[in-house]
Amino acid sequence: MADHRADGPWWRTRRVWVVAGAGVLVAAAASVALVAQASGAACAALAATSGQATYYAADGSGNCSFDQVAEPLVVALGNAEYRGGAACGGYLDVKGPKGTVRVKVVDRCPECAAGHLDLSRQAFAKIGNVSDGIIAVSYSQVVNPAVPGPVTVRVKEGASRYWLALRFDNTGNPVAQAEVRSGDGWKALARTDYNYWIAESGAGNGPFTVRVTDTQGRQTTLNGVALSPGVVQRPGATASPRTSAPGRSPSPSVIASASPAAPTSAGAPESMSAALAGTSAPESTSVSGASARC
Repeated sequence: MADHRADGPWWRTRRVWVVAGAGVLVAAAASVALVAQASGAACAALAATSGQATYYAADGSGNCSFDQVAEPLVVALGNAEYRGGAACGGYLDVKGPKGTVRVKVVDRCPECAAGHLDLSRQAFAKIGNVSDGIIAVSYSQVVNPAVPGPVTVRVKEGASRYWLALRFDNTGNPVAQAEVRSGDGWKALARTDYNYWIAESGAGNGPFTVRVTDTQGRQTTLNGVALSPGVVQRPGATASPRTSAPGRSPSPSVIASASPAAPTSAGAPESMSAALAGTSAPESTSVSGASARC
């Protein structure tokens, strides 16, 4: 069997910074990754971090292995804040000279120092003049943001009963832990820096039951995940009450920051799979458990 375990993000798009004011073009190998933002409420995070922002030609895909989108409001982080993929799927509120934009973490910017955000051109244009190329910003992580739909899972190409790799989207907060049901217990999956979670020895033929815990300790159980490489699935999900993620603080640690985030609406979904309401999915189960609140 071919070894697909190393085909991570390096084949993705190259990044080009455009710093118009200085007349400089800087090209560097990099990959992109995103999570599309939805309108809705969120809880505020910590104190704001100051920094700077540039932009590049993002398409919503990248080092986090997310799918392309038409109008990407996304960001790439330097190694210190990307943290080996642990930041993937989280959201930041970024404030610039012209306003604030909410962006999803989808990529790694190896050449970016801490505090340097590389935004998609679309996101940059909402908070600054594109002709400036680089602007001063402050930014904060959003806790429990609204998301555009139910939690999804994608099985990586090359997966089989002997090697399993899963990518999750629409979790709102970054994923802290992923597990697959094995007999009467759970088998922990290993995180990669390209945002797939791996069972090196596989988990059988499926369908699988998978449990995802986010950085706020919220758990969602995905039922009926098929061994269908390359297919984005919306399996039936059950949300569990807030717990402490194993080995982690319930508080997010991707970015120590916070400009004011949108206030929480009374009816806004807050569990990872709350967006399942009103949608149909194979082998769906009712959403249960208390919603987590900040």
